[in-house]
Order: sequence, then C-alpha cells, then structure tokens
Amino acid sequence: MTLDIRLIRESWSLVEPVADQVTLDFYSRLFAENPRIRELFPPAMDLQRDRLFGALTQVVLNLEDTEGVREYLGQLARDHRKYGVRPEHYPALGNCLIAAMRAGSRGLWQPAYDQAWAAAYAFIAEVMIQAADQDAVTAPPAWIGTVVGHEMRTPDIAVLTVEPNHPYPFRAGQYTTVQTALWPRVWRAYSIANAPRHDNRIVLHVRTVPGGWVSTALVKHTRPGDTILLGPPRGTLSLEQATTSHLVFIAGGTGLAPLKALIEESVWMPERPAIDLFHGVRRTVDAYDTEALNNLRMQHRRLRIVQAVSDEPGPGYGQTAIDALEYHRIVPSGDVFVCGSQQMVRVTSDRLVRLGVPAGRIHTEYTPDAPVPVG
Repeated sequence: MTLDIRLIRESWSLVEPVADQVTLDFYSRLFAENPRIRELFPPAMDLQRDRLFGALTQVVLNLEDTEGVREYLGQLARDHRKYGVRPEHYPALGNCLIAAMRAGSRGLWQPAYDQAWAAAYAFIAEVMIQAADQDAVTAPPAWIGTVVGHEMRTPDIAVLTVEPNHPYPFRAGQYTTVQTALWPRVWRAYSIANAPRHDNRIVLHVRTVPGGWVSTALVKHTRPGDTILLGPPRGTLSLEQATTSHLVFIAGGTGLAPLKALIEESVWMPERPAIDLFHGVRRTVDAYDTEALNNLRMQHRRLRIVQAVSDEPGPGYGQTAIDALEYHRIVPSGDVFVCGSQQMVRVTSDRLVRLGVPAGRIHTEYTPDAPVPVG
C-alpha cells in the first residue's frame, strides 16, 4: 500500500498544536458511537489521552522506515491483545480518529487529507491485526505473574521478583506492563531489571508515584504469593544497538533497571564491552541497588560505577548523572544508553549532543503504555 507521507504530515501539522482537544474529541466520539468499546479502557482517561498522541506521533514521524513502523505496530498489536481488542473494533477507531482531526483543524482540512489518513489507518490496522493473529498462535494475551519476592529498598522503592505462569520471551532492556487486582484495566509500564533466566523470573524496580494507582499498589499493598497480570514484553533497547566496545550508561533513579539488565547480559558475552555506569539519585539513601551493582561489577570486571547525588551537599555531590560524567571528564567515544524520566532523558540527550556525541549513538527508551486506538 502506497502512503502519501507528505499529505499525512501536512495534515498532522494542523492538529498537533491542538492535540489535547483532538484527542478528547476522538474519545468522546468513540464512546458515544460505540458504548461497548468504553469497557476496554481504564476508568481514568487522562494518561490514556497522552498515549494516543504519543503513539500517533511515533508512527507519523517514522513512515519512511517501513520495517521500523511495522515492528512498532506489531508490538502494539501484541500488547493490545490484553485489552481485548478485536479486528471489528478497528474501523470505528479509524473513523472517529479522522473525524476528530478534521474537526480540530480549524477549517483547514482538505478532502485529500481524508483519503491519505484512510489509507494510512488501513495500513496500520492491517499490520496490527496480522501481528495479533500470529501472536495468538503461541502466546497468551497476558501472563499471570506470581510475586515470589518483595523487598522494600527505600520507603518508596520496592524490588519485586515475579514468576510468570508461562515462558515469558523477553530480551534484556525491554519492559513489561502490569495490572494489579486493585485496579482492573489500569496498566503501567515497568522496565525489567534482569536478563532472561532459566527460572523464567523477572525483576521489577518500582517507585511510588504521587497519586500513582499501580505503583502504590505494587509497593505498599503487594506481598509474596500475590498475583499480578503482565502484558507482553515491549521495547527496542538492546546491546545490539551498540557499534562500539566502550559503552556509557546513564540512569536516573529506577531508570537503572533496563541498564542493569543489559549489564547482566553483557557479563556472558565472549567479548564483553567496557561500561561506565553513571547512576543519578536525589539523596544517598535513594541508591537502592548498590549491593547488587557491586556484585555485578565483580562478575563483569570491565564495569565502572559512579553514583551521582543531586540534592545533598558535600564534595562530589550536588550533581546529576550527566554532571558526574562531565566532572569525571569522560568524553563518550562510543555508544551511550540513557534511561530515566522523560525529562531526564531529554535533558541528558541534549547535553550529550552538545558534548559532541552523535545523535545516532544515543540510545533511549520511553515506556508509555500505548493506547488501544492505533495504538
């Protein structure tokens, strides 16, 4: 199928400035015209609205990369199975999406845009339906995970060890989505903090977020023996992205989790890369995984760990992770992996570019739980 990328992006520029309005209109139309579809979505829709636009942006900005878009859409489709999305839902979603964009364009929408988006959405739906059908042959929509370990590392950070009820085929660097019994239909993304193991277990680093339904349930109200639901593994962060033998890892808070998984994987590589890990925390007590990191350093032998503390005074303190990198006069000559909050990743990536690191060697992973519509 041939897509008119110029028209898609031209029309996208009309609705991007009013994204909140368009997204709200989309869901209003969708639920009014298809009341039963509302059952697929969480009770609170604020975060879901952000995810819709984030997923659309991902697709629109990468249309030239056909294989990359297909991989992204395939991951969305496999993830959407946990919501109960079926092929017959897609036409309604597409019609409401195009209608909402047309209404939000302030009278500048052209008939040709309708045709371009209809073709684009048909492509999206076809790829996602095929991927979901293929996935259904070998994998469940979601895994039941039994919590076999729950360690409170700080008053607001817990490390959970979870055993899925079926083989969980993830790669180091990926993330999962979690639903607890306390909040049905509410899913949150958490990076997996270990490389694949023979026992099929995964480790999650969870910090409570103010007002966070799932994070609070996992940290404060979950105990060994409890069960949670796990969505399929997602994400593209991997050591395969690296093209050099010296790597710099920069983590903020629990953004340490996927980088720790990559370090664990690298221990078993015949020619393991040299890794400098900069872990930024606000206070010394927030360095929740020091013992495990030191054990990894002893196994790895080519791993250096630098802890940066931003909110405490003292020599070497008052630094973020990227500050510490500059303080130690590390000039990244290889690949850099950055994980943390979106703001932390954005600021750090900008600083790295100013330090001369090519953008193509900066590897990041945002982990939004993509929405049902396109996702």
